[in-house]
Amino acid sequence: MTRTAPKRTTTTTGWMPLAVLATAQFLVVLSTSIVNVALPRIRTGLDLSDTSQAWTVNAYVLVFGALLLPGGRAGDVHGLRRVFLLGIGLFALSSLGAALAPTAVVLIVCRAMQGIGAALLAPTALALVLTLYPDGERRGTALGVWGAVSGAGGAAGVLLSGLLTSLYGWRAVFVVMVPLALAVLVATRLLVGADRPRGGSLDAPGTVAVTAGLVALTYGLSGPWPLAVIGLALLGLFVAFQRRAADPLLPVRMRVVAVPNLLMALLGAVWLGLFYFLPLYQQRVLGYSPLEAGLTQLPLALMITLSSWVTGRVSGRPVLPVGLLVLAAGLAWLSRTPADGTFLVDLLGPTLLIGVGLGVAFVRLTAMSSTGVPAADNGLAGGLVNATRQIGGAIGLAFLTLLPSSGAAFAACAALTLLISALATLSTRSPLPTRKA
Repeated sequence: MTRTAPKRTTTTTGWMPLAVLATAQFLVVLSTSIVNVALPRIRTGLDLSDTSQAWTVNAYVLVFGALLLPGGRAGDVHGLRRVFLLGIGLFALSSLGAALAPTAVVLIVCRAMQGIGAALLAPTALALVLTLYPDGERRGTALGVWGAVSGAGGAAGVLLSGLLTSLYGWRAVFVVMVPLALAVLVATRLLVGADRPRGGSLDAPGTVAVTAGLVALTYGLSGPWPLAVIGLALLGLFVAFQRRAADPLLPVRMRVVAVPNLLMALLGAVWLGLFYFLPLYQQRVLGYSPLEAGLTQLPLALMITLSSWVTGRVSGRPVLPVGLLVLAAGLAWLSRTPADGTFLVDLLGPTLLIGVGLGVAFVRLTAMSSTGVPAADNGLAGGLVNATRQIGGAIGLAFLTLLPSSGAAFAACAALTLLISALATLSTRSPLPTRKA
């Protein structure tokens, strides 16, 4: 008796499913950056303490980063579309809760719930893209779009936050995400066919260990250092669990994408460091308003979008190392920007180079992170590449904030990018594994 294949009505009917899933990814990136500019207004409106203000950001970032791996595996086990719909529904509901929050505690809880929703939808959205567009050319185009919206989301968050907060108040930064999330939910049900779950179990001990370990490690690096030690111990326990589990959360067969995920973790440190220090430099040193800081990042967002699109349509092993060298050059140039610098003379040139390099690197590493992965593990691959970028960014930012100035941070990011380029060159000397059906 032959097993019938699951129905897929969207693999050959165009690009509308990609537009829907890319919008979901845009929301995930947007929700990370859109709160930062609104924080002073939120603090005044809810009378936040310093600790509550920090947790308004950390509650989302920590929960999101820690649950990406189990979120992706849940999609493989229970069905990618089913878990995605659960995630986008929870994201919409928690965004509405944050917009209506009467107290700091309610806001922080809603931000944590946003993180859970994002951890369910982000890896399954990428896995659905990999499944719906399996062919080389179509997949390249899809990942180009994916990189474009991911890169644009960071800059768009700064711009939208400044605009919405100025015109309508801080609650608007959460309200704006509700109708978009609901539209994605409805469109996904209409345009994306249901997939067949892989089945199996979720590896509860491994999930608890890796989630608690990543939260403790990430928070400990920027706070009480004993937590970082506890986090490392829990991650060691996770490794031990994986060796004994019948259906491990991170099976041995995922070693095929170990190198691209390591490179993505390093790129995450550069990515987060750039979007953290660039608005600070513009506002604290150059005296820009939040809205001006957002507007001057539009060329960066546009260049990321264009380079991501082009990269998805070209091939060749030198593309990634060369793109990383362009990124390093832009960061090194940015590190030399003077305190009395101007946008046209001192910022426009380096940000254009940075945009080109980031777009190339993100798309190529995302593609490499799924190369050789069986289709049944697409959810896990999506969770892993998102988790490595998120956690790598958090760890990298913890060290970058120890540097004396934004210029020093940009220089450190340039040096780290050169290291990624060297590792990428070495890793591409051997043939890449072929993708399994």
